[in-house]
Amino acid sequence: MKFSAQQLLLYAVTDRGDADLPTLLEQVEAALRGGVTMVQLREKTLHADAYIAEAKALLPLCHRYGVPLLIDDDLDVALQSGADGLHVGADDLPVQTVRARVGRDFILGATAKTVAQAKAAERDGADYLGVGAVFPSPTKQNAIRITRDELREICAAVSIPAVAIGGINAANVAQLRAGGMRGVAVVSALFSAPDIAAAAADLRARVEAVLA
Repeated sequence: MKFSAQQLLLYAVTDRGDADLPTLLEQVEAALRGGVTMVQLREKTLHADAYIAEAKALLPLCHRYGVPLLIDDDLDVALQSGADGLHVGADDLPVQTVRARVGRDFILGATAKTVAQAKAAERDGADYLGVGAVFPSPTKQNAIRITRDELREICAAVSIPAVAIGGINAANVAQLRAGGMRGVAVVSALFSAPDIAAAAADLRARVEAVLA
């Protein structure tokens, strides 16, 4: 699936916790039904075979909604599952290494917390940036914070689009107005909600208003 900046509008990063696979599929489908535009499957402790199987189960579901599925960190899982792309953090495989192994149609995102990191990621072949944490994050409590001014500076320093990430929810997303990003990435704002589809629909409407 080819990448477009519009896919960053509402970027869902999974938080499976102790949920079994059917529950994860149900959660992701609810998010898709509510209007998420990209899904990243993140598993920090799952065995590779199970991670691949999970990705293979999610891929047709995401494609049914016309949404790409990306894998967090693990290139082998991404390639073996047929996922649409990969997101790498600062401590993961270098962007240049990943791009050398995959084609141009493979979506590649990279985390950037500084202008220098953003420019390097663009130079090395990233399609988009994940920039943050813009707020305190319940998912990554030790994440380095950046200000809205820093978000704007990073977004303005490169030609590839960026998605803001880190503690974003319906109550604070309006604070990111004029931040220069093309969308927001969320975890608990969706997957901890009692009604995931409704939370996704509400958040998407708020993001569209922020970006208007």
